[in-house]
Amino acid sequence: MLVGIGHSPLPSRAAEAFLTAQNSDTVDVVDLGLARVVATIPVPGAPAGIALSPDRASVYVTAPEGKALVVIDAASRRVARTVALGGGPLGVGVNPVSGAVYVADWYAKRLWEVDPKTFAVAAEIPVGTSPSGVAVTPDGRFLLAADRDDDALSLVDTATRQRIAVIPVGTRPFGVTIDPDGRRAYAANVGSNDVSVVDIAARRQVGRVTVGERPYAVAIAQGRAFVTDQYGGTVSTFDTATLAPGPRLEVGEYPEGIQASPDGKTVYVANWESNTLTVIDAASLTVTGTVKTSDGPRALGQFLR
Repeated sequence: MLVGIGHSPLPSRAAEAFLTAQNSDTVDVVDLGLARVVATIPVPGAPAGIALSPDRASVYVTAPEGKALVVIDAASRRVARTVALGGGPLGVGVNPVSGAVYVADWYAKRLWEVDPKTFAVAAEIPVGTSPSGVAVTPDGRFLLAADRDDDALSLVDTATRQRIAVIPVGTRPFGVTIDPDGRRAYAANVGSNDVSVVDIAARRQVGRVTVGERPYAVAIAQGRAFVTDQYGGTVSTFDTATLAPGPRLEVGEYPEGIQASPDGKTVYVANWESNTLTVIDAASLTVTGTVKTSDGPRALGQFLR
């Protein structure tokens, strides 16, 4: 079986990054200790979104032009399976409890739920227009999808597979991230150049923070939010308790995917136009390294292993 669906002990630090490189139709494997690409996996179809199984044994990649979900065996670094979906698969998220895989269809108001054992489509879940980023709460009970063209997030009950709330946010939300406690979600609003802070239990936006131009995605570490500003070539930061803005860090050109290491000490940023992965020390807010990648790294989702 390719995917473990139970809880497994995870290392405090990520050892590898799996980066979707859309322009080169590949997924790069970056050894974070060596700070270099150690494998390149061919994935046709302009790979974009990425997520990992709960045990980190499998990597799920969306191929929008291939209209498929590609499953990579992380240990062998080979494509293990391709699941035909149709439509425009973009964002992808994994239920950390059940292992269910949720894929956003950019061209339709739906998510596909893919069974991690059979790789059959178990359900189609109605959401809003042009769903992009997908995130699941740590307890596996709820899912949030960023409905870009509705300026809203869909809140889905994963047990019933029903949308139970529509939460208005800023203009054109794209990436969505849930904090480790499962209390708040952060939506990067590409159109309004800000981040919406959402109280999940209350099902409403409780704050908006101005960031750089064309924010794409958010990572949470050290009590701060880190936001990729595509047009600025920067990562904006703000305090998650007070929402006070912090320093803005220079990274590569057109930063998109971003994720914090499990221990919260390091933040990794995929820069689409400069073909690099930037390494940020989350405590000191300094750039500590840059890794050259294949052409067009996007890494929308969870890419650290």
